[in-house]
Amino acid sequence: MDSTVTITPAGAAPAPAVPAQVRDARDRIALLSDDGSFQEFGSRARHRATAFGMERKRPAGDGVVTGTAHVGGRAVGVFAQDPATLGGSLGETHAAKITRVLDQAGRARIPVVGLLDSGGARIQEGVAALDGYGEIFRRNVRLSGRVPQISVVLGACAGGAVYSPALTDIVIMSQDAHMFLTGPRVVQAVTHEQVGPAELGGAQVHGRASGVAHLVADGTAHAVELAKLVLNYLPSSCWEPPPVAPPADPGPMPDVPANPRHTFDVRPVIKAVVDGGSFLELQPRFARNIVIGFGRVEGRPVGVVANQPISRAGTLDIDSSEKAARFVRMCDAFGLPLVTLVDTPGFLPGSAQERGGVIRKGAKLLYAYAEASVPRVTVVLRKAFGGAYIVMNSRSLGADAVFSWPGAELAVMGAEGAVDVIHRRELAADPTRRDELIARYRAEAMAPEIPCERLSVDEIIAPGETRAAVAVSLRNLAGVPAPEFRHDNLPQ
Repeated sequence: MDSTVTITPAGAAPAPAVPAQVRDARDRIALLSDDGSFQEFGSRARHRATAFGMERKRPAGDGVVTGTAHVGGRAVGVFAQDPATLGGSLGETHAAKITRVLDQAGRARIPVVGLLDSGGARIQEGVAALDGYGEIFRRNVRLSGRVPQISVVLGACAGGAVYSPALTDIVIMSQDAHMFLTGPRVVQAVTHEQVGPAELGGAQVHGRASGVAHLVADGTAHAVELAKLVLNYLPSSCWEPPPVAPPADPGPMPDVPANPRHTFDVRPVIKAVVDGGSFLELQPRFARNIVIGFGRVEGRPVGVVANQPISRAGTLDIDSSEKAARFVRMCDAFGLPLVTLVDTPGFLPGSAQERGGVIRKGAKLLYAYAEASVPRVTVVLRKAFGGAYIVMNSRSLGADAVFSWPGAELAVMGAEGAVDVIHRRELAADPTRRDELIARYRAEAMAPEIPCERLSVDEIIAPGETRAAVAVSLRNLAGVPAPEFRHDNLPQ
């Protein structure tokens, strides 16, 4: 049954200040939870280790607070590591408490939010701590694609601890948090590289370079608010529909340059398609040549994927393919329809891309779209060339509706490159014919009516009609597919 939630527009307000009472893990859970809704379990649990004098250090709770709570009226499993207790380090009992949260979430079919702040495995417990991580990872995988899993990194996250967030659906990092497999001291000892925690694995590293973090927050309160906002777009499980909010009018459609060589920011176009204030961009500083994020159309959550012409001309490459592929897969897993806005000249050429595996990485995006069973609507804004045309949710991959703007070009390649290949002999004999041949190729091979005749495009629509066309298409497909388990959300 659909539920109605109140949505805070993304970016509409500055990050909230951390209340003075936020001191420990329970305070962080209080920030996340509806008032009085948190039910703790395992508060008296203690570790059983005796080596290295650990029998004298047996704090109640073992450095992690676990239980269930309500967030926006919905039940959620939650755990929060406490760095003030044994450094938040993970031992056998600590892990057992977290795995109980995960097990209950799977049984109750509710989301999980982890508030992470830990120095890593508890060295004094040896292999028991490592096995504890393994038990958590196994459950992360078991729940993948079944219930949403959100990781909020508020401090340290080191060693094996980083793999649990990487297995979850959304990773949010506080500005002063850090994540790395091997810390600065180990790096220095092995590679002689002098590097600090922020430079090695800070929020800026994972927000810009690695793509591990989907969202970077200004602090603890902001990170928790972002987790609550993300939950507003996702169902409690794959067996339930996503929550519905009151619809809102979209923003105005911006003027987009008709010349496909001129750049523009695709974000205002997205905001002219989705409900006003509803677009929440994910990984905004990573692989900027593609834009992904949650939005709403007539109150219902959707996933948006759009080429970004102001970055690398909107080409697809290794990072953008992986970024979009996992997002498409996550949306499909949790029943969010997909809206794809296409404006790409193709895949980024070059030996670095080929050596880096762009074929394999591009195939991930192709696979994700072809596999998706949720409603899928595509709008070609100005151009879609070559393999990138196919990969970006084309009709041949199973898109339910495909529209194009007037003058949009769909072809194997741009007219200039095509003419250089097809008419190389004529151009060698008479270079002055190039403009004539380009115009002829555009008329014979790239006219917008051609893909319409072949049903590769359903209709040519004016830019101002985009929102209506997308909304009607999704409305007509509202019952497809029924909520069910489709697949996991494998890390890319």
